[in-house]
Amino acid sequence: MRSSILQTATRYLLPILLLFSIFLLLRGHYYPGGGFVGGLVASIAFVLHSFANGTDATMKLLRKKPLSLIPVGLGVATLSVLVPVLVGLPPMTGLWLEGDFPIVGSIGTALFFDLGVYLVVIGVVLTILFTISLTDD
Repeated sequence: MRSSILQTATRYLLPILLLFSIFLLLRGHYYPGGGFVGGLVASIAFVLHSFANGTDATMKLLRKKPLSLIPVGLGVATLSVLVPVLVGLPPMTGLWLEGDFPIVGSIGTALFFDLGVYLVVIGVVLTILFTISLTDD
């Protein structure tokens, strides 16, 4: 039996938690936060949705299996590490575009590395938790 109070609260909390996770992701290369913490908050949002509505409903909401986020995140993080090598600099050297962009601020390889970590964390956490949830039935 699902709680209607939890379902109603989740309807409002899911977008707020996802927005907060993106906030943590975007401020991570300047202040505490980043891809890992942002990914955990996003995962918590989907786990809360799963508690309220069931794992199957959350999987439908996601549209793709969380496992598919892992190689995408690894690819983005690896690319951000190797881009400096292509211009003759050591790996993981921070490269930044000129100027500030609205909301995001400055865009550079650190942001893309954090984005890759963000995707990997969401993929790993949700894959583990949903696998446990679906095999528990």
